[in-house]
Order: sequence, then C-alpha cells, then structure tokens
Amino acid sequence: MLQERLIRKYSNRRLYDTVGSRHVTLDDLRQLIVAGQKIKVIDDKSGEDLTRSVLLQIIAEQEQFGSPVLGVGLLEMIIRFYGGPMQALLSRYLEQAFTTMLQQQEAVHVEMAKAMQTPFAPLTDLARKNVEMWNQMQAATRDAFSGRNSGSSKTAKPDDPKTQNNPGKGK
Repeated sequence: MLQERLIRKYSNRRLYDTVGSRHVTLDDLRQLIVAGQKIKVIDDKSGEDLTRSVLLQIIAEQEQFGSPVLGVGLLEMIIRFYGGPMQALLSRYLEQAFTTMLQQQEAVHVEMAKAMQTPFAPLTDLARKNVEMWNQMQAATRDAFSGRNSGSSKTAKPDDPKTQNNPGKGK
C-alpha cells in the first residue's frame, strides 16, 4: 500500500511537497491523487491535519472551473443531511457507492482487455458480477435504512434441525 505523501502548508498559504522537495499547487495535488497517491497536508507551525480542508478546496476548484460532478440539487440534499441523524449513514453510503463504482470501472477495464483477446466470453462473467454486486449493494442499503446489521438478515440454514421436518413423525 502506498504511504501518505506529506505536504506542508506554510503561513503564506504555500504548499510544500516534502517528497518532491518543491512547492506545489492544488492542481499538482489533484494530479497526485488521480495517479493513486495518498496525501496528508499538515500546518507547518501547529502540526494540525489540514488534509480534509485541502481536499475540499480541490473539489471546489474542480466544480467551479472544471466539469462539475455535483449539481445544485445534489449539493442541497447533502447540506440537508448535515446535523441530522442520517449524516453518518449518508457518509458511509456515499463511500460504499463510490468504492463499488470504482471497482466496477476497474472490472470493465479488465474485461475489455480480455474481450480484445477473446470476444464475448468475458462479457457474460462481467454481467453476472455486476448483478451480484448490485444485489449486495441494495441489500446493504436496505439493511442500513431499516436499522439492521447485514449479518442479522441471514435466513436459517437448511441443515438446521429446527427448520427441517422430522421424517419419522406424521407418516
């Protein structure tokens, strides 16, 4: 696993990459993250962790000057969750949804590479995996909104003696 890349933020608001030994911009940090690098931003004087704040700045910059991902309606809905009882649930749900989407994207890339070698065979497997992952995500979401743990929704095992008919009785 990649180690976090330490970025120091100075009082003049400049960011310094301790690994690259150079000053960096928010766009430089964005490019590091896109490349899969983890970063940790700390205030040079206080040692305070500023990572979350800097990541939000990167997102705000992308939303303002790049191609927006977060529409006004979505932003309003997110704001409504702050301070409410469902705030933690939203955070977990969004993280799970993005993780699943990234896994799907990676699976598509792998399957497309296979498809170039042997057409159609990988697509069947990919479709099956997509349906399985979708069903798992729906079940997790359903359980989260109903307040159940995903482990408590299991049904009785078929070999459980309590759920089987006694073959010696009633015949």
